Amino acid sequence: MTPFGTRLHEAVAARGPLCAGIDPHAALLREWGLDDDVAGLERFAMTAAEGLAPHVSVVKPQSAFYERFGSRGIAVLERLIAACRDAGALILLDVKRGDIGSTSQAYADAYLDPASPLASDAITASPYLGFGSLDPMIDTARKHGAGVFVLALTSNKEGPEVQHATAASGATVAGTVLDHLRRLNADASPLGSFGAVIGATIGETGEDLAFNGPVLAPGYGAQGGTVADLKRIFGASAGAVLPSSSRELLRHGPDAGALRDAALRTNDELAGLAG
Repeated sequence: MTPFGTRLHEAVAARGPLCAGIDPHAALLREWGLDDDVAGLERFAMTAAEGLAPHVSVVKPQSAFYERFGSRGIAVLERLIAACRDAGALILLDVKRGDIGSTSQAYADAYLDPASPLASDAITASPYLGFGSLDPMIDTARKHGAGVFVLALTSNKEGPEVQHATAASGATVAGTVLDHLRRLNADASPLGSFGAVIGATIGETGEDLAFNGPVLAPGYGAQGGTVADLKRIFGASAGAVLPSSSRELLRHGPDAGALRDAALRTNDELAGLAG
């Protein structure tokens, strides 16, 4: 199977770099005039898929907002993944899983094996049990041509107490994560399949953000991140960045046409990101 990095590179060239979050917060359901129940969840998810998935390279459902409804919510997530894939978008499932051994493998099988109804093109993962704990996810991604985005420099205010801490080597935790990704992507062309999650609002950093892989950059739009911020933070690597927006796009619902127009406008704004 064609590696995720190659498929992502092609998708971004065709549709632009915007990653559209489909995150059915209870407050957003209310704003759309929907009840906070499974019926409202499904209406929200399918409308968002209709408006966004045919026009963006990547969609990113946050699994937690579906899981909170139990098995029926997961069934909606399965239908959303299928609908977005049918519309030509790559699926980045935001699950931030991180565990060891057989449990890590089970997560990998659930989200990255094409035989699973939740199979996605890529997932987010947490490396804080040690980067090696992600080996089952990395190996499964390689086997099936999928990708993994690993938390590195997130924009939440609590992140630095872990990510900026230094190891015995003197490197920061974030720098160590980026070094691992650099090794995983070393021989890949045009882009590696193993990415980092780096916030669009992190400000200055002394880390080397060039690792030949994609970057998921949450915080674009409603949370304050701009094109200028992305260029300043990522420099020559900005062309590998997927700016992620959910609230900024989803506030245009429940009209699917308005969602489409918002996505197209945002991709127009991002057109010069790699320049």
